[in-house]
Amino acid sequence: MVDSTWICARPAVVAAIVADPANWRRWWPELDLEADELRGDKGVRWTVRPTASGESGSMEIWLEPAFDGVVLHYFLRVDAAGDRPMQRRRQTRLTHFHRRRAKGTFWALADQLDPSRTARIGAPR
Repeated sequence: MVDSTWICARPAVVAAIVADPANWRRWWPELDLEADELRGDKGVRWTVRPTASGESGSMEIWLEPAFDGVVLHYFLRVDAAGDRPMQRRRQTRLTHFHRRRAKGTFWALADQLDPSRTARIGAPR
């Protein structure tokens, strides 16, 4: 799963929020994350350790300066254990769940960092 959200804030500000382990636990409470690479203003890469139900994988947030803000790119790969049809359906549900959660999380972050922006469109003048 890959997604992107533009945030009107300096990359260093967004990077500090993304690098805080307390935020990881709040944003993804069901995932056991281990930071593989703290990349400063460029983001973070994680390993998703196996969960109780066997899912594992990798995740990354990379930050790309753009205009008067930053594009937060989000990548998550979580593989369900096993190859039975039920496991594939579970993996599809997990993907949809994490996609919705990530979009809501990062829109909320954008709103928090720039509360004057309406509907994430256009900079206030």
